[in-house]
This record gives sequence, structure tokens and C-alpha cells, in this order.
Amino acid sequence: MIAAPDPEKMFQVSRAELAVFHRDVHKLLVDLELLLGMAKGLGEDNQRSYQALYTANQMVNICDPAQPETFPVAQALASKFFGQRGGESQHTIHALGHCHIDTAWLWPFKETVRKCARSWVTVVQLMERNPEFIFACSQAQQLAWVKSHYPGLHARLQEFACRGQFVPVGGTWVEMDGNLPSGEAMVRQFLQGQSFFLQEFGKMCSEFWLPDTFGYSAQLPQIMRSCGIRHFLTQKLSWNLVNNFPHHTFFWEGLDGSRVLAHFPPGDSYGMQGSVEEVLKTVAKNRDKGRTNHSAFLFGFGDGGGGPTQTMVDRLKRLCNTDGLPRVQFSSPERLFSALEGHSEQLCTWVGELFLELHNGTYTTHAQIKKGNRECERILHDVELLSSLALARSAQFLYPAAQLQDLWRLLLLNQFHDVVTGSCIQLVAEEAMCHYEDIRSRGNTLLSAAAAALCAGEPGPEGLLIVNTLPWKRTEVLALPRPGGAHCLALVTVPSMGYAPAPTPTSLQPLLPQQPVFVVQETDGSVTLDNGIIRVRLDPTGRLTSLVLVASGREAIAEGAVGNQFVLFDDVPLYWDAWDVMDYHLETRKPVLGQAGTLAVGTQGGVRGSAWFLLQISPNSQLSQEVVLDVGCPYVRFHTEVHWHEAHKFLKVEFPARVRSPQATFEVQFGHLQRPTHYNTSWDWARFEVWAHRWIDLSEHGFGLALLNDCKYGASVRGSVLSLSLLRAPKSPDATVDMGRHEFTYALMPHEGECCGPDTSLPLSASVAPTVSGEHSSSPTPLPSFSTTRPFPVCAQGPSKTLALFPLPTASTSPCWRCPPQARHPPPPGAPFQCPRPQSCWRPSSRQGPVGCGERAGVPSWARPRPRPPPPPSVGGDQPPGPQAGPEAVRGPRQPRGLLAAHVAAGSGGRPL
Repeated sequence: MIAAPDPEKMFQVSRAELAVFHRDVHKLLVDLELLLGMAKGLGEDNQRSYQALYTANQMVNICDPAQPETFPVAQALASKFFGQRGGESQHTIHALGHCHIDTAWLWPFKETVRKCARSWVTVVQLMERNPEFIFACSQAQQLAWVKSHYPGLHARLQEFACRGQFVPVGGTWVEMDGNLPSGEAMVRQFLQGQSFFLQEFGKMCSEFWLPDTFGYSAQLPQIMRSCGIRHFLTQKLSWNLVNNFPHHTFFWEGLDGSRVLAHFPPGDSYGMQGSVEEVLKTVAKNRDKGRTNHSAFLFGFGDGGGGPTQTMVDRLKRLCNTDGLPRVQFSSPERLFSALEGHSEQLCTWVGELFLELHNGTYTTHAQIKKGNRECERILHDVELLSSLALARSAQFLYPAAQLQDLWRLLLLNQFHDVVTGSCIQLVAEEAMCHYEDIRSRGNTLLSAAAAALCAGEPGPEGLLIVNTLPWKRTEVLALPRPGGAHCLALVTVPSMGYAPAPTPTSLQPLLPQQPVFVVQETDGSVTLDNGIIRVRLDPTGRLTSLVLVASGREAIAEGAVGNQFVLFDDVPLYWDAWDVMDYHLETRKPVLGQAGTLAVGTQGGVRGSAWFLLQISPNSQLSQEVVLDVGCPYVRFHTEVHWHEAHKFLKVEFPARVRSPQATFEVQFGHLQRPTHYNTSWDWARFEVWAHRWIDLSEHGFGLALLNDCKYGASVRGSVLSLSLLRAPKSPDATVDMGRHEFTYALMPHEGECCGPDTSLPLSASVAPTVSGEHSSSPTPLPSFSTTRPFPVCAQGPSKTLALFPLPTASTSPCWRCPPQARHPPPPGAPFQCPRPQSCWRPSSRQGPVGCGERAGVPSWARPRPRPPPPPSVGGDQPPGPQAGPEAVRGPRQPRGLLAAHVAAGSGGRPL
């Protein structure tokens, strides 16, 4: 097990020596090493094995360490042996220098800066001495650090890039996690990475390079293709604990049918050292060697840096074309994939996610990091959306392009695959939390400025405006601020992509278009909450005994079972503590039982009803929860606070459903996918713990149950039981991970129809409240019509045909970049796509490919001021966008986002509510 670092541990240098390097002796040692490797690796039945052994024996007989003149004779024997060529059918190995450097892991970010410098200085020396040597380098963030801290080294790297020896790869800002980042964040990884590579090295990448990430979302092929990426390289699936992945070279097909050519180096490593054993393994283990005759061979010390050495280069030079071994050539990613494409008609296709059957614990470890990631993704989305709208309203608004780029890059940095996953040391986790706090603070300031510009002069009767950042009309209960720091509940309605004044105190209660919430506590201590849409019954300990969809009368909770059941598991992995949850943890399930009589009524009803209870998880950990039902709301919320002080325990919450289906549905980036609810095969069994974003759903014909969350990722559906993973307690590499106080919310929603019905992904939190300043006005001003001005490409489509829009940056320093994944089809007739760079727009083709959408500084045409129509009572369009709404959407539920309550005080600065 990787232990947490000891801050008191000291190292002492006790001896240092100087030595003279004899290159001729070094070459002899390399030759003898390779000959011995061939003798062992080729086996006793191979004639070439015996020839290698006898050649080595002759060299030893001839060599006399006391007589250096014997060295050339021995080397001549080796040269004769290695000079015997193989045939044309030899497998070709493409040797690429590589140095995987974790941007943070067992060391902080600042140490990675030094690791990059030390490693790449070595690489520069190798490129100087070996003109044929080619080095592939990923992660734009690391290159940006070197440019800032070591400009001379950066200039040398640019020089060797022009020679074709230093090859930037990957196209992303960092080697991010392949599961947890949102779709928009993944697009931003490519936007920032490709822009940097184009600006600094004059070329964008055509391959996605992600060798060490813990699984790969089914949405990645579409995102890759739409960002100019056609090829994909990783090796991490060789770590699968249960099933061997069946291919090394194949086409990977995503949710929308987009395909990329994928290659896994058959040596199952990104840190080869050039030995004969590794070369032979690359051919022997290749599961597609009958379909293609080429493989990648990544050599160089990695994880903590170091990279290739001269010895590794010398070994591979010697093995360039030797009888009995595959042909070895120094190559580039471009040449590798060009060779693989030559045999592409014979390759197989893998459809859907590339699920790593290991490291399932990373979906849950370090809950505060995951909560910070989700919150900051939401903040940056809203800042960009409102800033775009503010610019569309007035060209005088200064779009915060530079600030947004800084904040996005900070968030993208934290999405490195050992940070957002929680598999890092405490020092890194603390720095990541500081990054999130910085994004929250600066993002809310930008949000306030954009809201102030957008809603200028329209504070409403109470100096309060409610902003809806989602593209459908919303009616929800909000806690509105009142003088003196008090809050009052109000039912507010805000149009799609619009805003409306907050209701006055006299208009808060006169009342409701829907049935109010009724709260009844029975004599046995149980509580019933009913809003006419759903009816919730809690037992005296707070467990859910009934959840009825009133319109149909359907019961959602399994007969004889209870929902909202907290369960505790022993969680002791075999080796990777912060990373792994083993399947045998399921055998240790222990329901956490509450004490009858702890359930009490909170809010009495009306616009909101609630009940709350306390639960002792263990002698060291406690939980308190408020169960909330709002008027007109189709789901019940569970606001949860946990004080967690455990060791190697795993806390989940379960909801047994009265639904039967062989598959459950899980939200992923820009869409959703289905996974089995049974363990029929080893592939099914290996998915005992999976990841999802904001919701999971179990549905049969006509009815289903969805479980939503605001900051969790780990989940599972086994049989008819929906389970959400809440907290873990690993002790390495961070001994303090997850200890302390946590707050989170999840919700349960029964629904009619198939999975992902119109309201499956309604927002959980609707009270994000940036403060803005502005001037009073008697009436609101309309926002631009989204059916005619399209500053946003469409990224998701809900089953109700409501389109969720994601903003593009209005100004950028990058000269060009690719659209997000949804822009894969031309607009319908009569609705031309307005692009600042027409030459990068829709291209007529027999097969529609990715669309390039360039940017330019300044105000694009869609954002120029327009004449204002007469103001309506409230602002925004409630109708789903028509055929001019932009490119065709990919499948997926509507994206939850909170209402924004903007408090306007004339002549005063803003303050967060």
C-alpha cells in the first residue's frame, strides 16, 4: 500500500563519486544484455536463441578487461549478429520516447514544475545526440509552466518541435480523468490544450493521449472528433481486474456513432525500457496482430518523470532490424496511426464506454473535491451564459474572456486524473480546495457583474430579480432574502433563459396554482408529506416506506422494503487504498438503524413541507437529514449533513424500487448510457460500482424511479435497488481524506413514461444568489430571442424536446478551435449557421464530419445591439426552440441548473445572498 508521506522524514547524502564513462564498454554491455535477452526470450526451441547465446559466449571469451584492444573485436561479433535482417513479414514496433509526469499525485503542483524541467532537459540532450530519436509530450499545462519558469528550455523545445523530434500530443490542458468532468469541461480541456499547442508549436494535435486515466466515457469519441482528434491512445485497460480487454487496435464508437481509431500499446505500459523481453511481449500480447502489423512502444521512466535514457535509445537502435525479433523503428504518433489506418478495414469496433475494472473508489474518494468540481463547473457555465447575454444586450459590456480563461484553466488543472479522483496526498488536496475557493469567489464576482449588466435598471418591487439560466420555464420555491438577514419562502415563476421580479411580501401567499404541501405526523411518529404530485411517507426513524405518484397511484418503493436506507460497508482494498473498492465489500453490508422517535416535523406545509431526523452511524459518526417536499415539485429532496470519522468504511444510501428492468440508465457527459442491473457475465459483475453524473434511473414500461444528486458520482443499480455512494474513509496516500463535516443533497423522483422523461433532470438547488447593482426601472427588458440569434451550440436534448444550451466564449486569444461535440450536423435549410470564420463552417460532404467554429476578438454579429420590442411582464421564451435552434442535439436529459436570485440595490455594490 502507498503510505501517506511522512513530513518528518529526512534524507542524508553520505557518499558521492566521480567516474569516467567508457562508451565502448557501455556498448558491449548493452550488446551482451540484448543477446542474453534473446537467448532467454526466444526459447530453447528457437534456433536464433542458440545463435544469440553462442555469440554472447564468443564475446566473453574474446573480451579481456585488461586489454581494451579486444573490445572492438567483441563488438564486431555482436554487430554481425544484429546485422542479420528479418523478413518483410516482421511486425513493426514504433518506438516513441515518452515521459508520463503526473501533474500532481504524491507531490504538489509546484514540484511537477521542477520535474518537467529536469526531465525535458534530459530529453533535449538525447535529441541533440540522437537525431532519429522522437519524443511525444502531452499536457499543455506542463508546457505552460516550463514556458513561464524556464523560457530558455521552452525555446529549445520549440526548436526541436520544428525539427519533428519533439511532438506535442494529447490536445488537452492536462491528462484529465475520463469519467468525472462534465461534457463542457471536457470540451474546454481540448479548447485550452489545442489553442496552446497551436499558438506555441504551430500545430494542433490529431491524437488524444490519455495513458493513465481510470476509465473512458462513452461520450469521448464524439468530443474528440468534434475537436479535431481522430486517434486515441491509452494502456490503462490492461489493469482490468476481471476481464481482459479483447483488442489493442480497434475503432472506438461513441454514443452518437462517432468513431476514432484507438490503440493500446500491447506491452501494456507507458514506461518501457527497450529490453528484448518488452519487445517480444509487444508482439506476443497483441490481440490484433492478425489484423495489423504495427504496434506502439512507449519508452521512458514515468509517473514521477525522468523520461528516456541513452541506454534505452542504444538498445532500440541495436534492435532496429534483427532476425528473430520484430522490426523496431523510432517513430512519431502520426506515423504510427498512419500505418494502423492502412489496415483499418480489418479492424473491429468497440461500442460504448471503456470501463476500467479497477479504481472504482475514485468515484467517491474525497467528497469535498468532487463537490468543488461540480459547483465550479456550474458557476463557470452560468458566468459565461449571463456574460454572453449581457454582451448580446449591450456592446458596451466587457466580456471577461481573460478572467474566464484563467478560471477555466484552474478548474481544468484540478481535473487531472489524480486530483479530482481524490487519489493524491493531503498537500495536493488542500491546494485543490484553495483553487475551488478561488474559482467560487472570482466566479461569483463575474456572475454579479454580468447579472448587473443584464438586468440593469430592473430590480423589481423588492429590489430582487430571479434569473433562470435554463431553457425552459421554471416554477420553484425559493428562500428570498428580507431585511435584517431573514428569509421567506416564495413560489416564483421565471421564463426560459430569462428573469422576472421577485414577488412582493403581499403576493407571496395568495396562493398557489397547485395544491399546497400537507404535512401530517401520525401517532406512531411517522410523517406523511403530500403536494398532490407525489406522496411521501417516512417511518419514525426517517426511512422511506412509501413514495406514490399521485396521478397514477403507482407505488415506487418495493413491497416490504424501505428507501433512504443508509448502509455501511467494510472497505479494505487489496492494495490501492484511495483508488479501489473491491467486490467483496458487498458481503459486509450493515444497515444503519435509527432510533424511533427521532423524526420531527420541520416546515409545516404550504409552499414547503419537511421533516428531519438524527442518525448515529457509528460511535464516531453522526448524520442529520431534512426531507423536503415543495409545492408543485415532482421529487422529494434529502438535505444531508454528516460528521464522518471512520477508517476503511464505505457509506451508501439505498432505494429499493418497485420497478423491474434488466438495465438502468446513468447520466454521462452530454447524454446517458445503460448498464445491466444483473451479474449474468463477468463483464456485468465487474460493474458492481459505476459512475454517473447527476442522475440514475430505473424504468420499466410506463413507470420509473430516478435518483438525483448535487455532488456525487459513485452509484450502482443491482436488481431493483438504486444505490448512491456517499463517503469513503481510505488512509493512503492521504490519511485525513473525507474526515470531518459534509453537506450534500440527493432527491428521488417517480415518473411516468420511459427513462429520462421530461422532468427527470430537474434542478436540485434553485437558490444560487449573486448580488448585483443597478438602477431602478418600472418594467423588465426582453432578452434576445434564441430562435433567431444563436450564440450557443446545442449540447443536449431532453425527451420533451427542450434544448439545453451551452455558451461559447465570446472572445478568445486562440486563433481557431473546434466546436463542442454537438456540432456534427449542418443546420436545417433556411437556418444558416452564423460563424465569425465562415471558411471554418459547414462543409458540403457526403459524410458530415466535425465542424470548425473559429473565434475572433470583439463583438460577433449575433451580439450587436438590436432595437428593443415593447417589454412583456416577464422576460424569456417558454417555447422549445424551433428548427432554427442550431445544430442537431445529441441525446441526453435536460441539464439541471439553479435559478439565480439577483438582489439589486440602487447605487450600491453587490453582495452574495
